[in-house]
Amino acid sequence: MARPVVERRLTALGSRLVRLREDLAVAEEQLAHFAADADDARVRSLVSETAISEREHRGAERHVTTMALHRDQLVAEIQRLEAAQDDLLDRLTGDG
Repeated sequence: MARPVVERRLTALGSRLVRLREDLAVAEEQLAHFAADADDARVRSLVSETAISEREHRGAERHVTTMALHRDQLVAEIQRLEAAQDDLLDRLTGDG
């Protein structure tokens, strides 16, 4: 692969990684918020023992599960792109 092509791909990967890391930071912040909400809902559910509070607790737990899955997907994509970046860097330094 030609050096300019590798450099363009590295630049594109770097930009994508920056965006994904920003998204990951937001997802982790949201996950912490949803987890705190779910914990509060769990306590309310235990104290009030009503169907409504139990439903709110289950809904809050679903939000946590969904956000954790999203965060895990972001982490996996970042790892995949970092591996691709390492491969491109190896090609670049191997050519030089």
